[in-house]
Amino acid sequence: MLHPSGKGYLSHLVLSGVWKASKATGHRWGSAVGPAAMVAVILLWVALQAIGWALIYYPHVPGGFMYSPGVNPADYPDIAEALYVSLVTLATLGFGDVVATDPWVRLASPLQGLAGFALLTAALTWFTQVYPPLSRRRALALELKGLADVNYAETLDEVDHAVATRILDTLTAQLEKVRIDFTQYTESYYFQEEDPDLSLARQLPYAFALRDAAAASPSKDLQLSGRRISVALEQLAKKLAEDFVPKDENPEDVFAAYANDHGQGAQG
Repeated sequence: MLHPSGKGYLSHLVLSGVWKASKATGHRWGSAVGPAAMVAVILLWVALQAIGWALIYYPHVPGGFMYSPGVNPADYPDIAEALYVSLVTLATLGFGDVVATDPWVRLASPLQGLAGFALLTAALTWFTQVYPPLSRRRALALELKGLADVNYAETLDEVDHAVATRILDTLTAQLEKVRIDFTQYTESYYFQEEDPDLSLARQLPYAFALRDAAAASPSKDLQLSGRRISVALEQLAKKLAEDFVPKDENPEDVFAAYANDHGQGAQG
């Protein structure tokens, strides 16, 4: 979450695992697959925290704790008791039925409580920060869809070149932002769009038509814009090939694999 381009190895395995499970069913999970994958990662965080702190408490069970009347530690395995203490402390519930008496355990307990509060905050923050990248991706998809609907690439030389250049440069900037989003918010890749108009995986191929039309134009400004959008497409394809889809030789194949992975056919 804090590193601008980092990702946890186990978290990435969970995200990709949930995605593959959804893909194996023909993506019947729909738009729920992304949130489900993130919930699975958060449950992994909770489990790792609970087990890790339980291992700290385990050597001190039961002698390092005081138990409320009616609670007999002999009735429970020591590891189960340590896990119970860890979960209660992590959730900051504070039932008071088990209280640490060992000095080191008394020090560890509030630290775990702080870790539990930080974990809750991190989970909420992680969920909220994924939606701006999704909005940018959907906006680019709608922009490409709108240009495709009016056959903008076919009429590129017939419109004002200054306006066309500005549109292509805006698309280049949006493509660069999407590449950054896939770098900083890798979990956003695993959000599937049920509406094909909002699916970048489906609409992205039209950017090649715009690139080719700009490259064929006699206007030097349009040619330059075409080269810029070509570089942006290559960089986005490289990012997708490195982290998400099978490596291919050219951007067209990478984006076809991207569309395939998201259950979206190429735009006709």
